[in-house]
Amino acid sequence: MATTNDIKNGTVLKLEGNLWNVIEFQHVKPGKGGAFVRTKLRNILSGKVVDKTFNAGLKIETATVDRRDYTYLYQDGADYVFMDVQDYDQLTVTPEVVGNAKNFMLENQQVIIAMHDGAPLYLEMPASVVLEITYTEPGLQGDRSSAGTKPATVETGYEIQVPLFLEQGTRVKVDTRDGSYLGRVTD
Repeated sequence: MATTNDIKNGTVLKLEGNLWNVIEFQHVKPGKGGAFVRTKLRNILSGKVVDKTFNAGLKIETATVDRRDYTYLYQDGADYVFMDVQDYDQLTVTPEVVGNAKNFMLENQQVIIAMHDGAPLYLEMPASVVLEITYTEPGLQGDRSSAGTKPATVETGYEIQVPLFLEQGTRVKVDTRDGSYLGRVTD
């Protein structure tokens, strides 16, 4: 058991029989009345995000979550196979657990998998990844302004919006949280 003072980003709470991951938290001490903690929680299984407020000092139950480094190996049918970087054990993960991370994963990609009681809960990707554009329409002469964007397909098959001047074969940095274009990568 912990108290609301122990809440941090990434803490996993057990509430009403479900596991909730803390996305944001804020300790509030108003001039009048008692202090409280305002949180934004994501249900680990369904992905639903809710706002919840706790009184300060309230006892809450936390879940033990083991976060370990894994390497993405390959896709086996619908499932994804990862290898533990410490003991080289392989772990098969369902598409529901992988979620949107599949749009940014290449073979040998390093990820963190959060486990609870031996079952994988969710994947944590790096904040950004470098991917190559495999298909995009050519930019027109005169479309060199910074204002416009066009769709581009990256090597994982995911489609992102990129500036008009980018061409096929260009390596770009992509934000894994929302799939936005962050910049061109030159080697």
